[in-house]
Amino acid sequence: MNKDSQHIIFDMDDTLIHCNKYFDIILEEFFDLMKKWFQTYGVTVEQVRNKQMEIDVAGVDKLGFASANFPQSLIDTYRFFCKEHRKTPVLHEEEQLFKLGLSVYDHEVEPYPGMVETLDTLQSEGHQLHLYTGGENRIQKRKIEQMKLADFFEDRIYIRQHKNLKALEEILTFGQFNRSLTWMIGNSLRTDVVPALTAGINSIYIKQQREWHYNLVELKQEPHNVLYTVSALTEVPEIILGSANARATS
Repeated sequence: MNKDSQHIIFDMDDTLIHCNKYFDIILEEFFDLMKKWFQTYGVTVEQVRNKQMEIDVAGVDKLGFASANFPQSLIDTYRFFCKEHRKTPVLHEEEQLFKLGLSVYDHEVEPYPGMVETLDTLQSEGHQLHLYTGGENRIQKRKIEQMKLADFFEDRIYIRQHKNLKALEEILTFGQFNRSLTWMIGNSLRTDVVPALTAGINSIYIKQQREWHYNLVELKQEPHNVLYTVSALTEVPEIILGSANARATS
């Protein structure tokens, strides 16, 4: 690394590659099933949506990004409305929901526009790229292999089931990162931006048009380090370059 090089840590899901949209597809199928099964009880899609979201977020808080959490949230939502309306749960309906929930991980991986160009630009400018993603090894490694992300991140890939301040601190401490020259790039205020700012590194928040409720938290105080908000991954290299130029002239 040269004197202008920086450590750039990328989130993966919904930063480099699409993720939430596949969950939305499965949820629409789930809502259709719930409408059919509870049509005589007056249950609305909005009620089902809110309850599933509540259960899903609580599960992630407790278990982290475990693959079984999402399908289990569908079953637990189904059981909630069964209990509320005194409907006897049906085993094959629960099995259908679990299979439906797990199918979200079978979708082909799709990069965000400009993923390769963005990573290639930053790499060619001499920056050291790191990948920090939440989830289970088997699932995340499959995505990494399909997108050939090791070409950019090599062995600097960190997969954690719990993606929080503790996990980020362990990565930064073990790697002896110079925090003033380190960036966290991601779409989640909860798991990317807030931990980064708390740990004393810079951050670029890629704001998505439609975000998972879990990722949305309030920034309760002004950051003492750098925070940018952008709407596209392709805006990242210009910000990094501008930061390097500002340091060089200061």
